[in-house]
Amino acid sequence: MRILMLGYYVHQLSPVLIQIGPVAIHWYGMAYVSAFLVGFFLYRWLCSNGYGEMPREAVSDFITGGAVFGVLLGGRLGWVLFYDLRGAIENPLSIFRVWEGGMSSHGGMLGLVFFTLYFARKNKLSWLGIGDNLCVVAPFGLFFGRMANFVNGELFGNPATVPWAVIFPGESVPRHPSQLYEGFLEGVVLFIILWMLRTRVRVPRGVITGAFFICYALLRIVGEIFRVPDEAWSVGVMSAGQFLSLFLIIMGGAFMLYGFTHPRFERRPETQ
Repeated sequence: MRILMLGYYVHQLSPVLIQIGPVAIHWYGMAYVSAFLVGFFLYRWLCSNGYGEMPREAVSDFITGGAVFGVLLGGRLGWVLFYDLRGAIENPLSIFRVWEGGMSSHGGMLGLVFFTLYFARKNKLSWLGIGDNLCVVAPFGLFFGRMANFVNGELFGNPATVPWAVIFPGESVPRHPSQLYEGFLEGVVLFIILWMLRTRVRVPRGVITGAFFICYALLRIVGEIFRVPDEAWSVGVMSAGQFLSLFLIIMGGAFMLYGFTHPRFERRPETQ
C-alpha cells in the first residue's frame, strides 16, 4: 500500500481476485455470490423460525430465481435503461459485460418485485409475506455491491480533505470513499432497521417492504451527497440516483398504506 506525503490512501486494488490463465474471477462477481449465499441462509433461517409461510425447502429455488431473474437481469436492464441506453444501442454486446460493473440497484429492486409476484402466484404464497423477508436480507447484496464498487475504484466521491479520503485510479486529488459510506448506510444501517422490524415488532405484511423502499431511498439520497453525480442525467440539483429514489419513496408509501389498511399477519404472532 503506497501512501502520499499528505497521508491519503492511494487506491491500487485490482478488480481481479484470482487470475488463472485466461480465466479471471472478479471481486464484483464474488460480491454477488457472497450476497446470494448470505441471503439464502438468512432467508431460510427466517422461514424455519416462523417468519413467513414459505416452506424451508423452497428457499433455494426462490433465491436462485431471484438472483438470476431479479437481481442480475433486472439490475443490468435497469442500468441500461436508466444510465447507458445510448451506449447499449451503439454496442449491444456491452449489455452482457457485467464484470465491468454497471448494475442498477433500482433496476434490481424492480426486477425482484416482479419475480416475487410471479413466484408467489405460482406457489400460492403471500406476495407481501415473501417480499418482507426478501427485503430483510437484501441489504447484504447492497453492502457487498458497494464494497465491490470500492475495489473497482468506481462511483467514487467528491473531492475531500478528510483524513480518510482516497486517491482513486486516474485521479490526482483525494476524494470521499462514497462507496464505503453508501455500503454502511444501505447495508449495515438498513439491515438493522429491517431486522428489528421483522424480529422485534409485529407489523402487517407489506409494511417491512414499504419500510425498505422508503429507508433505502432516503439513505441513498444522503449517501449520494458525497458522490460524484452519474454522468447519464440529472434533475436540477438531484443526481439520477437521487431522483429515481423519489419513486421508491412513493412505492414504499403505497406498500405501507396497503399493509396497515388491509392488515394480514404471519401465522406466528409472537415476537422474539
